[in-house]
Amino acid sequence: MPFEKPKAKIQSITKELKAIYDEREATNMAHLLLGHFYGLDRMAIILNDEFSLVEDSEKSLAKAIDELNQHKPIQHILGSVEFYGCELKVDERALIPRPETEELVDWIVTENMVEAPSIVDIGTGTGCIPIALKKAIPNAQVIAVDVSEEALTLAQENAKQNSVEVDFTLLDILENTFPFDQLDIVVSNPPYIPESDKAEMSSNVLSFEPHLALFVENHDPLIFYRRIAELAFQHLKIGGILYFEIHERFGKEMIKLVEDIGFTKVLLKKDLQGKDRMLQAQKYSK
Repeated sequence: MPFEKPKAKIQSITKELKAIYDEREATNMAHLLLGHFYGLDRMAIILNDEFSLVEDSEKSLAKAIDELNQHKPIQHILGSVEFYGCELKVDERALIPRPETEELVDWIVTENMVEAPSIVDIGTGTGCIPIALKKAIPNAQVIAVDVSEEALTLAQENAKQNSVEVDFTLLDILENTFPFDQLDIVVSNPPYIPESDKAEMSSNVLSFEPHLALFVENHDPLIFYRRIAELAFQHLKIGGILYFEIHERFGKEMIKLVEDIGFTKVLLKKDLQGKDRMLQAQKYSK
C-alpha cells in the first residue's frame, strides 16, 4: 500500500482546488479534508510523517475535491460544523451557521442576567442559536420556531446530538401569532438579503442553501424584522430584550423600526469585520 507525506498531499489537494479558490482557502480546505478522511490533525501535518493511503479514503477524497470544484460547501461535504462549542450537522435543509451568528449568541450569553430566562428563537434553521444558548445557560427555557419542517427536523437532530432540550415548533410568523408569553428574550436571524443581491452571491450559497432562509422581496426587505419586532413587543416581559442579526446596510432603518414599535435602549453592534450586524432592543413599557 503506497505512502505519502502530509505536506505533499496538502500541496496536491491545493493544486486541484486552485482553479476555483484562492490559495489560502484551498490550503485550508486541504487541511480539513485530510483531517476528515485520514484523521490527520495539524500537528500530524507539521510533523510530516508518512501515512498510508487507503483506497476507500482516496475515492472519498477525490469525490470531495470534485464536489468542491462544483461549488458545494465544504461544510456539507464534511457533514458538520462547530458553532459556539457545539458540533452541528449541516446539509441542504438549513443555512450553514456563520461566525457572525456566534457573535450574536455570545452577546446574549454575556448580557444575560436572568438565571432561568425564557427564550424564543425565530427562524431557527439548524437550531444553532437555541442549542448554543441552552448549553451556555442550562436553566433557560428555550423554544425555537421555523416555517420549514425539514429545518426543524435537522434542528431536532442537532439538539439530540448535543444533549440539550429545546422545544421546536412549526410556525409561520407572518401568518400566526405566538403561543408563548412572558418571554425574557426573543432572538432571530431571519431572511434579510434582497433578491437584487443574488447576482453578487457565490455559487455555493445559491446552489446549496435554502433560498427560503436567505432572500426577501426587494420592495420590503424588513418584512420579517417588522413582524418579529411586533410579536416580541407583545410577548416580552417588561425589561425583556429583542436581539436581531441584521443586514449590514440596514442599521439605521432597523433602529427606527424597533423604536417606532415601542422599544427603547436600542443598541447597534458591529461584528468582528466591523460591519453593523447585530441589534439589541429592550421593552420598557406596554
